[in-house]
Amino acid sequence: MPTSARPRCLYARFLASALILVALAVPAQDASDPQARTALEAAERGLPIALPERHPLRGWAEYALLARDLDAVTTAQGQDFLQRYNDQPVAEVFRAAWLTALAKREEWSTFRAAWVPGIEGTRLRCHSLQARAQAGAVDAQWIAEAQAIWRSTGESLPDACDAPFATLAARGALSPELRWERLEKAAAAWQPGIMRAIARDLPAPEAALANDYAAFIDAPHTRALNWPKTPRSRLVASHGLAKLAKSDPDAGEAQLQAFADALGFSEADRGRVLYQSALWTVASYLPGSARRLNAVPDAAYDERLHEWRVREALSRSDWRAARQAIAKMGAEQRGDSRWTYFAARTAELTGDKAGAQALYRDAARAPDFHGFLAADRIGQHYALCPWLPDDPASAKAAVARDPGMVRAMMLYRIDRAVWAQREWAAALDRFDDTQRRLAVEIAQDNGWFDRGVFGLVNVGGKHRADELRLYKLRFPLHHDGLIRREAAKNGVDPAWVAAEIRAESVFNPNARSPADARGLMQVLPETGAAVARRNGLPWNGAQSLYDPAINIPLGTAYLREMKEKYGRPYIAIAAYNAGPTPTARWQSQRPAMDPDFWIETISYKETREYVARVLAFSVIYDWRLNGDAVPVTDRMNGRIDVPRKRFSCPLAQPPKG
Repeated sequence: MPTSARPRCLYARFLASALILVALAVPAQDASDPQARTALEAAERGLPIALPERHPLRGWAEYALLARDLDAVTTAQGQDFLQRYNDQPVAEVFRAAWLTALAKREEWSTFRAAWVPGIEGTRLRCHSLQARAQAGAVDAQWIAEAQAIWRSTGESLPDACDAPFATLAARGALSPELRWERLEKAAAAWQPGIMRAIARDLPAPEAALANDYAAFIDAPHTRALNWPKTPRSRLVASHGLAKLAKSDPDAGEAQLQAFADALGFSEADRGRVLYQSALWTVASYLPGSARRLNAVPDAAYDERLHEWRVREALSRSDWRAARQAIAKMGAEQRGDSRWTYFAARTAELTGDKAGAQALYRDAARAPDFHGFLAADRIGQHYALCPWLPDDPASAKAAVARDPGMVRAMMLYRIDRAVWAQREWAAALDRFDDTQRRLAVEIAQDNGWFDRGVFGLVNVGGKHRADELRLYKLRFPLHHDGLIRREAAKNGVDPAWVAAEIRAESVFNPNARSPADARGLMQVLPETGAAVARRNGLPWNGAQSLYDPAINIPLGTAYLREMKEKYGRPYIAIAAYNAGPTPTARWQSQRPAMDPDFWIETISYKETREYVARVLAFSVIYDWRLNGDAVPVTDRMNGRIDVPRKRFSCPLAQPPKG
């Protein structure tokens, strides 16, 4: 597709700005950063605050000192702090912590004085109800709020809610009907313990039935065949069988008919059980998957099950069934580039070449993995329309001077990321879209790169599609020289290394996962030690993984090892994410399958999406580094020395700027 003059100008501007960003060696530093770090560390140890009254982080230093012993904070101290910092996020952080301490000490009058409307969190809301009850303020509004919390979930609620619920019951405002309403929600959430707790306060005959309902959620039993034929009995029985079907699809399916006949199941009741039986059969590609999928009523299908019906057919190379399954999706789901691409592939494989070409053209408009695959199938340029808003430097300087932004950047630079995020969120709530984009630029100037992910596109409940085209911000590039050097040393594509970093940590060197993977490339300490030993690389213990100069060489060497072991990058990427055991299983299940189908039929959602994401990111980072890219079809097969793919913008009128 020809590139218009406007996109060419955009490409040139983009590449020029990319060079500026690559030149960044270290985050911007403020002269007072060491002073602020030292002062906060001292305050956390209980030492006097060594910051001027007007220092941006004075409030956080005071909070750190008070937080050491919230039980010792007097009413006067707490109220004074809240008054002096009432327009800053630190006040709300302190307020939540202090309210918790006040509730623990049952200082309800001080609690009420510190409370403000709009505080979220069920625990604190229940404490607030208790504070009002202690003051005799149990009115109609109090009862409505307490009942709303009672009704809100079938899951466990905080212990703080026990006292308000007891007050509700004492006032006759927790009727059997309300108890049954929550018990039904607990049944739907598969929470028999909650059901039994609710049953204790029902009238005796009802309590006996409620306990039998709970026992059925634990393990279906034949007593249920004689339950009253009510909507409640059918709901509980269907949820109990659905829970069984998730863990044992054969047992759930085998018992369904008897209970359906005895209790008069509706189609929705049957669908609830058949859905779980089909889902957990097909998720492991077990025999009978197609039969169980076909048994699920159409009304019980959701997007998740529609996708699995396609994957199941693809796993058997039944192209016609896969094409039919895609056709049964809703229009919005079917229009996603993933399913448009597979609709094209299956159309082509079933002889509809003209239909396939039209679908490939539609899919190729998306700058993502499946859009790139579609463009490769029809020999088309990759679609990319970068947007570089022409915002004046004065506007950026004004955002940088915003007190909240000053505090957020300083906190991030001195490794107080959680507090920095509170300041960041508060600032974004005040900013318009232009200011928010500039805030992301400022964050990245300070080395806070993940704001390009968490500060754009979907913020404040609003989707801004144009911001998907802010590639400089959404795909940051840092440590470019180190990435290129280690990629060349290990014979892997630097764009792949950058894509892994973007997928794993968004260039946050201090990232740490729940599994203890650390640093830019999220290397596990035991993996890092082993890779260092095998490759003669420096290793100074787990903490050294937070050093990019250690992490990138180890992570890149590990990528090379994965590529050598598995042969093809797309399998190596799967192994990097999921580990060797599931990867070996997927290889043995579908050894000769085309890469696009193999990736789509990976049984782990996280890994399936991870592989597609890293491959798409590799294309974008190749473009950022070089202005063109190795085609993704060649890239995922390990072919690098091939004609490179150009990019063009299919938009007729890109936004100004």
